Amino acid sequence: MSKKVSFGYKQVEVKDKEGMVAEVFTSVHKNYDLMNDLMSAGMHRIWKRILIEISEISEGDTVLDIASGTGDIPKIISDQLDDIDIFMGDINYEMLSLGRDRAIDENFHSKTSFFQLSGENLPFIDESFNLITIGFGLRNFTNKENGLKEMHRCLKENSKLLILEFSKPTNTVLSQIYDWYSFNILPKLGELFANDSESYKYLAESIRMHPAQEDLKKMIIESGFKDCNYYNLLNGIVAIHVASK
Repeated sequence: MSKKVSFGYKQVEVKDKEGMVAEVFTSVHKNYDLMNDLMSAGMHRIWKRILIEISEISEGDTVLDIASGTGDIPKIISDQLDDIDIFMGDINYEMLSLGRDRAIDENFHSKTSFFQLSGENLPFIDESFNLITIGFGLRNFTNKENGLKEMHRCLKENSKLLILEFSKPTNTVLSQIYDWYSFNILPKLGELFANDSESYKYLAESIRMHPAQEDLKKMIIESGFKDCNYYNLLNGIVAIHVASK
């Protein structure tokens, strides 16, 4: 029997998931930034700034941002540091193209290289980076364990992985409100502003299928990292995991 993985609440063939996720982001890429602002009331920009604030990144470092999309995280890094090399990677060509165009338009392209890549099979030699970041992308991986092991391999000793991802609220009442919002409001926003309710239904489902904070921490440690801590934002609706190699 062939192995299956989750695509939202559906179980699909392993070989099919990557293409299905690609279809989602190809469908939404033109309205991606607008929808992020609408869905989070702009708070995703604050969360990404917090991610960089706790990264302890320094001048002269080399950074890989996986699932980079339109380049929010590289933009923040480039604004804060002058002597920095940033590698933007995304498996989806349309999303990466938007990120490249933004880097040119907002003048941080001189610090940035662009790679269409899979986070589960990184095209870099061992110990290439001082920091790896991934914002709202890990839940879309077909095999998260493979991706985490690849990130570990590509980090230098005493370097960090930071994962920003939707997670599980710690308050029961808030969790119920969040569920109602996710399954009733998000698809409607997608229909109104992106003409695509199904992709945002998948978004809500993929969040529910993603490991909770402690489960992801355990997965990260089992992938080879020597320690991992996490910080809950908005009562755990979003969490940042910080792992050290």
